[in-house]
Amino acid sequence: MGLLRKIRTTGRVAEPAPPRPDGQLPEKARQLGGSAQVRCVDAGSCNGCEIEIAAAFNPVYDAERYGARLVASPRHADVALVTGPVTRNMAEPLRRTVAAMAEPRLVVAVGDCALDCGEFAGGYGVEGAVGDVVPVDLAVPGCPPEPAAIVAALRRVTGR
Repeated sequence: MGLLRKIRTTGRVAEPAPPRPDGQLPEKARQLGGSAQVRCVDAGSCNGCEIEIAAAFNPVYDAERYGARLVASPRHADVALVTGPVTRNMAEPLRRTVAAMAEPRLVVAVGDCALDCGEFAGGYGVEGAVGDVVPVDLAVPGCPPEPAAIVAALRRVTGR
């Protein structure tokens, strides 16, 4: 009976949520109502950013508690997390993916390669940065960015 008494008297033990992200919400993010369906698009990265995105959704960082949920289809998505420099073969598929998303849609460029091509700048197979192909609403710098930075960007999108 000692264990049951201890459980009953201890109550819930959880760490508090970090403070809300600073800065204004993008106008499109206000229309999402606190939750966002997220589609990840690899436009030609080295997979470092994808590993960090997977870590952002694991039980340690748990981006889902802030209203962000991964989906498999761009038709179900509100937010596109785009990683890597856009290669020539991925430029048109990226445009089509973003066009398939319903309004209001947001594009988040994740990683230095998505922002300015990073190590791949000037490569023969590189079309350009994500912002050169589709309009970018939010950027997450880093090579690769930490999962906490990705979660902070998603929190700016959901407003939670």
